Amino acid sequence: MTDVAPECLPGLQHPQYSSTHLHDVLSPSESIQPTTIPGPPPPGADEKVEETPLPKLQLFILLYLQLAEPITSTVIYPFVNQLVRETGVTGGDERKTGYFAGLIESCFYAVEAICVLQWGRASDRIGRKPVLLGGLLGLTLSMIGFGLSRQYWALVLSRCAEGALNGNIGVTKSMMAEITDHTNRARGFAFLPMIWAVGGTLGPVIGGVFARPADRWPVFRGSAFWTTYRYFLPCVIAACISISAFLFALIGLKETLPSVTRQQAGSSSLPTKDVEKRRARPDPPEPFQGAVTEEARPGPSRTPTADPLKDTKEAATPVIAEVVAPAEEDDSAVSLRTILIPRVLYPIVNYGFVALIDQAATVLVPLMYSTSLDLGGLGFDPFTIGLVQGVGGFAGGVTQIFTFPYLHRRFGAKRLYVCAYVMYFVIFASFPLNSFVTRRAGRVGAATWVLVAVQWSAYVVSYMSWGCIFLYISDGAPNQKALGLTNGLAQTTASTVRAIAPSLASSLFSLSLERHLANGTLVYWVLCGITLAGLIATRWLPARLRTEGSR
Repeated sequence: MTDVAPECLPGLQHPQYSSTHLHDVLSPSESIQPTTIPGPPPPGADEKVEETPLPKLQLFILLYLQLAEPITSTVIYPFVNQLVRETGVTGGDERKTGYFAGLIESCFYAVEAICVLQWGRASDRIGRKPVLLGGLLGLTLSMIGFGLSRQYWALVLSRCAEGALNGNIGVTKSMMAEITDHTNRARGFAFLPMIWAVGGTLGPVIGGVFARPADRWPVFRGSAFWTTYRYFLPCVIAACISISAFLFALIGLKETLPSVTRQQAGSSSLPTKDVEKRRARPDPPEPFQGAVTEEARPGPSRTPTADPLKDTKEAATPVIAEVVAPAEEDDSAVSLRTILIPRVLYPIVNYGFVALIDQAATVLVPLMYSTSLDLGGLGFDPFTIGLVQGVGGFAGGVTQIFTFPYLHRRFGAKRLYVCAYVMYFVIFASFPLNSFVTRRAGRVGAATWVLVAVQWSAYVVSYMSWGCIFLYISDGAPNQKALGLTNGLAQTTASTVRAIAPSLASSLFSLSLERHLANGTLVYWVLCGITLAGLIATRWLPARLRTEGSR
């Protein structure tokens, strides 16, 4: 017999009657068979779901916005030391340059760490798009201000403004999670490390090629402006990238925060097949055990209809309710305490380790490569260093795009993350090994270049760790409303350790050489120890993402 709605049975319209009471009243042949409201699909069920195509236009705009951070943060690296000396803050003592230049380099990430969480919380309230637009516009103005600064304090203030306005970078990761679903999210997040690699390659190239244009190109030599503001051109090029990203977002970027999109549409959001977004749907109907239809819910008395058979047939058509989130995933209120749970904090701790050791490696590569052979370096000139970094960054980005989605499906997020993270041991161990080989040969030979290739091959593989940890962080968010706050806390952690890493790595490098600690290689073994601590922290990561099936 088909299920019968309570309204169709006289005397059973009172709220006190539940599905259990119906079983007592009806005969065994007429009793309503309880049906469980469907929850998230069982392990492996998502493997049968066809992969959703990525929204290409929205993805392109979002990635272009992401490009602003690595370019604006790295564009000053080629000329910042000379700029600091020209301000006169060192008093003519070049040995003090590193202290003042290091402050400029670190204050960007330090201020970003302070502001990024607030950007994330603001995006959870007013929407993702307004936060991104405001940050990009302010970033453009601060980059122009840096190029026009001639006093050291003005450089520091401009750099701090860049970091504060770049704090909205965590919002792009929230939008990435919202424009994708569990079938294509790995493909979407695979582009983020590639964009960082592209920006980290373009930034130093722009800063090195376009600094001091009056000294290089005749067209600028007759201008007093370009002679006075020697480093304005690379800054304004970086600003143009930011303002173009602002225009792209203003015209083509769509809002993704569900509460804002519902207000704009004037109706509730449409159902979606993505299990995460269904689970995070606000205000889900209260389940009651044994019910499958809206009519089968106990409630106030209704006027009996003239056609009980028709009502019975309509009630027999099941209207499946949306997936109901567990109690802890209620998105009615979002606060910092909401995300202070293990499945959010453990990925963020691992994110901090990745950001710290990767930033240390980024600082050590040009530092060690440019150091003379006698002191344990390779003696490369800036052009060679830029070429190596550019080729390595390009290879890493391309490899990430074409291999990460497949490897993620094949091995899962945790195993892929651990394998990629282990490559940092190879990166740091290659420094002292290459130093020994090159110093013993007395010149840069074939063995040196082989070791450089091995080191950068490991660096390319290590890019996979970024995509995995981004997936873990977005997957750990308790609900849709907490997604921006979760990514904001993650970006705060990353920015904090990135502010520490440059000073830590460069100071240890100098200390190791000056005091001949571990034959001048102590810095590399210390960083290997930090990498080992991060490897131990991977034990806290869940075995699989909530959207991954059994493997």
